Amino acid sequence: MELLLLVVCDYVYYHSLRFAEQKGHKSLFVHVPLFSKISEDTQMQFVPSHMIDTLQGQHKRIRFFYLPGWCNKLIKFSVIKYTKESLHMMDKLFILSLIGILMVTAYGAAAKMVYTDLDILEKLENFDIPEDDADDYDTKLFDWPSFTSRSSGKNLVNVDTFGAAGDGVSDDTQAFVSAWNKACGMPKSVLLVPQGRTYLVNATKFNGPCETKLVIQIDGKIVAPDEPSNWDPKFQRIWLEFSKLKGVVFQGNGVIDGSGSKWWAASCKKNKSNPCKSAPTALTIESSSGVKVTGLTIQNSQQMNFIIARSNSVRVSKVMVSSPGDSPNTDGIHITGSTNVVLQDCKIGTGDDCVSIVNASSNIKMKKIYCGPGHGISIGSLGNNNSTGIVTNVVLDTAFLKETTNGLRIKTYQGGSGYVQDVRFTNVQMQDVSNPILIDQFYCDNPTSCQNQTSAVKISQIMYRNITGTTKSEKAIKFACSDTVPCSHIVLNNVNLEGRDGQVEAYCNSAEGFGYGVIHPSADCLYSHDNKGLDQSHKSEPVLVTEEAETGHDEL
Repeated sequence: MELLLLVVCDYVYYHSLRFAEQKGHKSLFVHVPLFSKISEDTQMQFVPSHMIDTLQGQHKRIRFFYLPGWCNKLIKFSVIKYTKESLHMMDKLFILSLIGILMVTAYGAAAKMVYTDLDILEKLENFDIPEDDADDYDTKLFDWPSFTSRSSGKNLVNVDTFGAAGDGVSDDTQAFVSAWNKACGMPKSVLLVPQGRTYLVNATKFNGPCETKLVIQIDGKIVAPDEPSNWDPKFQRIWLEFSKLKGVVFQGNGVIDGSGSKWWAASCKKNKSNPCKSAPTALTIESSSGVKVTGLTIQNSQQMNFIIARSNSVRVSKVMVSSPGDSPNTDGIHITGSTNVVLQDCKIGTGDDCVSIVNASSNIKMKKIYCGPGHGISIGSLGNNNSTGIVTNVVLDTAFLKETTNGLRIKTYQGGSGYVQDVRFTNVQMQDVSNPILIDQFYCDNPTSCQNQTSAVKISQIMYRNITGTTKSEKAIKFACSDTVPCSHIVLNNVNLEGRDGQVEAYCNSAEGFGYGVIHPSADCLYSHDNKGLDQSHKSEPVLVTEEAETGHDEL
């Protein structure tokens, strides 16, 4: 009976592969037993004899992954090994054991499953986020001889002209508001915050829409009042907010400093006896489109450093975010309700997530990100208070994380709904990072414990590719997924994480997926749907598989 079922498995994946081939896939996938380690010398023994000529004659590359479902489990515990001879024998036995309805059922189910897996993997490998350059006009500042420079066609609006003292003590808020109103109302204006001066500005909303081609040139330093008790209660969540803008450029070598030390000291996360209160975000881009932010430094925010909210086509480049590693809730760049956002060449060190991406965000691309200190690069949290959270199409390409408390994290509360889908983390190097790869569907950051619930945000189609480095954690890979809403289509490709202080392992709960390339620690728990974690026999030995060719504010 066992031999007969093995023959059925052979038939299933042979015809499912041919089915995928007929659909025009460029790569041909071959299922192999769960325990197998494949090298170039042994890879062909896993191919049915009747497929060898087809593979060699029509395809440039062969990809191997583990046979899912009942065939996978059957082969795992079978004493029969796949060799050319045994497969040839099974091909012959199959002719004798052709039971019509059983074959049709097995073929149809597996072919559909494999075809779906092929589509998902090719999508995860190849999808990209387009980068919209918006209105890419010349924004370079020259030496401005007067208020208006006719030669350049730009109108300079200097905050000093409107009475700003720039001494770091006098309140320059009204001067900034007046300068903003002037610049916003003129096309091709440059709002200038001069270098070498420090401007004290209270919480302010700078509202659009504005005339076209507005540039905000920040070369000096803007500081917030440092006393929380004097903060305007109408602006509990914001310090500098810019809203309803289109095609605006923020640039310069200046600094936006939130003076947050007293806010942090009063935080309930610093001192449990303190009441939990909201706190301002240093810089907010709200309900805007075609915005560019480049060259600025944002530091010491009272709470979050930089929020991009309900906006479209925002590009952030060469921005530095800096807050102490123990400053509470000081997310570096927080993206909520936004689409088509690109973060590039940014250096972020903070007391919370370096980058956090929350509900209603899609088409987010991050390139060349330095993170540390901080809580890593996170999608979420999502689903708090039984809410719906949706995040799709996120790409991280090239990052370095140093001594962060998490690496690449997806975090959701129990009881939520919605989904996280189509995420690819690639080319990430880590140094002494805790929890390098983490999906946590039991996240809880509430003052009291969170109630166990059955609903959850669905997490699927997540790829980790070329992830290397060292970790402080024993569990270098952790997929803690919901029993009722499991994670699916988790893909690992060339992941190599070494323990700083010893061996590392992977842990899975209700997580389905596969890996190819060098995977260390071995993540066999994905393949077997093992809710108890990694098979002890595979804890630290690399597995080689050959391949060719909501604003999300928390209270302080």
